[in-house]
Amino acid sequence: MAVAKKVETVAIRMPSIKHVKIRIVGDSPLIVHAWSEKAKREMLEAQQGKNKTKKKPTKMPFDDFARALYWITPMPTETVKDASTNENREVVTEELFEKALNEGAKFGFPANSFKMAANSAAYRLGWVKNQMELRGAYFLNAEDGGELAEIKGDWPKLREDIVKVGMGSADLRYRPIFENWYVDMILEYNENSNMKLDDILSCIQAGGYSVGVGEWRPERDGAFGKFHVETV
Repeated sequence: MAVAKKVETVAIRMPSIKHVKIRIVGDSPLIVHAWSEKAKREMLEAQQGKNKTKKKPTKMPFDDFARALYWITPMPTETVKDASTNENREVVTEELFEKALNEGAKFGFPANSFKMAANSAAYRLGWVKNQMELRGAYFLNAEDGGELAEIKGDWPKLREDIVKVGMGSADLRYRPIFENWYVDMILEYNENSNMKLDDILSCIQAGGYSVGVGEWRPERDGAFGKFHVETV
């Protein structure tokens, strides 16, 4: 006689995913420094010992400034001959940059940086035992789903800083600064988790005050890149 198999019923608790549009508003200017393809190539060549005797290209402050931006729209360049190396190089000129602005150029900032700031602040304040708890609790995404959240507000300006490099030496850095800025992002979270919406927003708010984003932020002994969060 056949024995009837026992059928076990399993209840699967499904996550309830919610999406909230938030606006992150800058409370202090944002200094941006994206690593350009040229800078990454030069670092690789230095590590491979390829550029020890190679002449350094002429320093072009405006080109350095433009390449330190996270471009969402294509970065405009033109070919010029370098006076130091006598080789052709692609540069961004002030004229090309101005033309790009007039045609609607867009710049961004890594969307994940805001979550990293929030998680770091929450851990330092003792709100969570470790940052691992927050990694899957919520996600901060750019509006278009890409890696870069569009920076809105004022156009970037060129900033000159003296930075220390190596032992006792210094160099000039030319980077973009956004004096008045904000980004719109999509907060994605599981309504059924222990982290409620108020908790998540509190983490982001704390991250904007005590950690910040960009260069010379509070986490790096500066006061730039501070922000607060608004729901939209």
